[in-house]
Amino acid sequence: MKLDCVRAQTGARHETVFCTVVIDAQPAIEFAQNDKFARRDWCKVATFKSKADHDDADSIQIGDLASYHFTARFVTAAGMDPSFSGSFVGRHGLWDSEALAAAEQVRTVVREQGLESIRFVFADQHGILRGKTVTAAALDEFLFGGCGMSATLLMKDTSCRTVFPVWSEAGAGLPGFNGACDMMMVADPTTFRILPWARNTGWLLCDIYFADGGVIPYSPRQIARQAAQAMAAAGYDHIAGLEIEFHVFRLVDPATGLADIGQPGNPPGVSHSSRGYQYLAEEQYDRLEPVMSVIHDACIALGLPLRTMEAEFGPSQVELTFDPQPALQLADNTVLLRSAIRQVCRRHGYHATFMTLPALPNVASSGWHLHQSLRARDSGTNLFVPQAGGEPLSPIGGAFAAGLLEHAVAACLLTTPTINGYKRYRPFSLAPDRVLWGRDNRAAMLRVISSPGSAASRIENRVGEPAANPYLYVASQMLCGLDGIKRGLSPPPPCEAPYASDAMRLPASMAAALGAFEASEFLRDALGPEVAAWFAAIKRAELERFLGEVTDWEQREYFDLF
Repeated sequence: MKLDCVRAQTGARHETVFCTVVIDAQPAIEFAQNDKFARRDWCKVATFKSKADHDDADSIQIGDLASYHFTARFVTAAGMDPSFSGSFVGRHGLWDSEALAAAEQVRTVVREQGLESIRFVFADQHGILRGKTVTAAALDEFLFGGCGMSATLLMKDTSCRTVFPVWSEAGAGLPGFNGACDMMMVADPTTFRILPWARNTGWLLCDIYFADGGVIPYSPRQIARQAAQAMAAAGYDHIAGLEIEFHVFRLVDPATGLADIGQPGNPPGVSHSSRGYQYLAEEQYDRLEPVMSVIHDACIALGLPLRTMEAEFGPSQVELTFDPQPALQLADNTVLLRSAIRQVCRRHGYHATFMTLPALPNVASSGWHLHQSLRARDSGTNLFVPQAGGEPLSPIGGAFAAGLLEHAVAACLLTTPTINGYKRYRPFSLAPDRVLWGRDNRAAMLRVISSPGSAASRIENRVGEPAANPYLYVASQMLCGLDGIKRGLSPPPPCEAPYASDAMRLPASMAAALGAFEASEFLRDALGPEVAAWFAAIKRAELERFLGEVTDWEQREYFDLF
């Protein structure tokens, strides 16, 4: 008999835990205590005569002690679950018990709901979802076997141009990526959704792996996961709340004409969906309600933790907020949110954009404010709550803020990764332009919202742009904040007049941010030298393309003068 407990874990009370039992064509099998389970007093010895005795059962309950349940699942190469006898997922042990149980649920829902297709997607270096759509009939093949994708998808800038020499004899410079070889998307079954706007369509967020099952270090989701694991190892959970602004315009011209197509092509033509400049006016929201109700319904149907919806300051500008949640979950939900909003809006005649400052008359810039705190893993308490009569933050909260401040300039490439995003850092604009913090001050980069005894005490980092990759944004916060805690840093005094302060300025351009990022030994070590160099190379290629273009400003300034 061969017993294969692929990352099987003990479950919570009243929760079923799955492990895998592979039959090696023997007449009898025995499930006994082993190294993984010997430490659990509820583990029992159970003996079954053969798999044939249980052909009518998908699983057999073999233990029930102190309200814990344990289930052994039989699998064979020719059976329902080929995943653990030879497929990519089983061969490399990529799922734990929760994922295995979720995969069973995905298969059940697809069958019972009559779904016809399932989108397998992953978030690339820009936070854009890319993937393939498979038919329901082929679900098992791709769910258990993974889905091959060209590895060049991790080598592209925002125009989708490959910026590494993938065809040269020396290769791409990224080990395992030569010759535009395949990488593998492997679904995270716990992320499964049914898309409410697409006919009979499911959706799965994926992780990406090398063809040999190794983790791809350039995976943004993996980068965020590793940062969260570092937090957990220190005894903390990073809790984050989303506050994101964006624009929703009426679509006038989709720009799909022959002359419009390029890499990139011409942007779509739009008109305003609201007049704006009446901040939080109810009538402004009412004028936006037709499209906001579409967004609302999509978010609720997807199970996203939508909290508030607002008409923002500028014309056609809106804001959404989420309930606080663990950082990796927030990043997962944010990539889905942005993609969902753009898709449902387009289907209803609107163009939604998370570009910071569109080149349109009278628009206002948009930001992404990330609310964050640390929760003790052992007690669940908010560790940022200050003491009565003390500082605005607890010592841990202060050290976390100090880490964010120390690395703010270098981390801007992760929080504000587009050339356009730096046009938002202007004084007297409700956006930050300097590296400082303040008590409930919206001009500060870090706005601290706290009071003694308040479980809602938190730091709001106002530095990010809505186009930021959610995984890299939250990873930067966890890594920088944790560094502040480990080194016992203290923040400077809070600033009451941020726009008059002599504090260090935030980068005025992506070129300056890129230089600071490449000069940061901390981020190079925290991300890994290969990952830091990979991301910098992609952003440098984007910057060089921009600098090679003649802008409208140059044409107006010089063409008639000289």
